[in-house]
Amino acid sequence: MKLICIGRNYTEHIEELQNEKPTDPVVFLKPDTAILLKKQPFFIPDFSDDVHYEVEVLVKINRVGKHIDKKFAHKYYNEIGLGIDFTARDLQGKLKAKGLPWEKAKSFDGAAVIGNWMDKNELADVDNIGFLLKKNDIIVQNGNTSHMLWKINELIEYVSKYFTLKIGDIIFTGTPAGVGKVVANDKLKGFIEDKEMFSITVK
Repeated sequence: MKLICIGRNYTEHIEELQNEKPTDPVVFLKPDTAILLKKQPFFIPDFSDDVHYEVEVLVKINRVGKHIDKKFAHKYYNEIGLGIDFTARDLQGKLKAKGLPWEKAKSFDGAAVIGNWMDKNELADVDNIGFLLKKNDIIVQNGNTSHMLWKINELIEYVSKYFTLKIGDIIFTGTPAGVGKVVANDKLKGFIEDKEMFSITVK
């Protein structure tokens, strides 16, 4: 399985990091070793002093596909989830300044939180999903998939031009504004609508 991550998919998040608005989706990958094991805390890596949370809606692919047309993309997933793309922001900044890949800042062990899954039919509209992240019971990110620059089906069409999608692959669809630093003993909880999808502790 592979984790396919989309960057810069919410305008306000692009602005808060002072990035350039892309003309195409920004795509990067995380290995399966980046997945934080269930019921395990997230350990801040020793190579970073500025790890940020980025809450994201997730899509789990349920069939093999290549060059998928947007109008058929809905057939390639049944489940929607929520997760975190942890980012070593200080390291990412250094890599970006040199024009180097981001993997060390985005794909380290434990950098991908994958919460519970729900049937997409439980949601009225996948292009209008409200979701949020609480840090120590305070809302720090509050997003809606209606604000995506590229919606879920468009992302599946785009990504499948470059990578064959396989059963179990997960797409991280991008994060809204409000990203920030984590410190030891932080408690992070993610919600789709009013349903808790994950709860983790930072060490």
